[in-house]
Amino acid sequence: MGVAAVVLAAGASKRLGTAKQMARVGGQTLLERAVGGALKAGLEPVFVVVSEGQKTAYCVANLDSRVVMVGNAEAAEGMASSVRAGVRAAASAGTKGVVLLACDQPAVTAEHLAELARGGDAVVGSAYAGRKGVPAYFPARTFAELLELRGDAGARGLLQAARAVELPGGELDVDTVEDLEEAVRLYGRPEGV
Repeated sequence: MGVAAVVLAAGASKRLGTAKQMARVGGQTLLERAVGGALKAGLEPVFVVVSEGQKTAYCVANLDSRVVMVGNAEAAEGMASSVRAGVRAAASAGTKGVVLLACDQPAVTAEHLAELARGGDAVVGSAYAGRKGVPAYFPARTFAELLELRGDAGARGLLQAARAVELPGGELDVDTVEDLEEAVRLYGRPEGV
């Protein structure tokens, strides 16, 4: 089995006031952009982690048989619970590693994800705004550590000593109306315009 993607999409989008997963940038929802980029990068299966309440609504985002919706009954805990749910699914599928990505970073490209996935046995993060973060690749040897994560910090601790690949614009994640407007301004135009 190859490298899977785990798309973290269980957030409540409280600051945006509407489901950011369904916000449209460039003719696609943010969730469709993330899933499509992962598939184009050759990551499979693509596990999309959503809160239990969202699971039915987001099945429309299941664009491909390689996409698996994973319900996270503990989504209120924070990002770590979604990481655990996605990594459990990937481990059960026998993947050799996962690329963790958020659904709300419009700068992420398939090429960037594919580069991360070539990490082999090393953790590889993305570098932007002077820090390391997701998307990030984690080999199967790190799954036990990922399953121990708690709270809303995600996997930052595992990324501190990791190699990082520069992600221009990676600091933009869609949390507010202003962020969404900026994402549409930067990434929302159809190709060729």
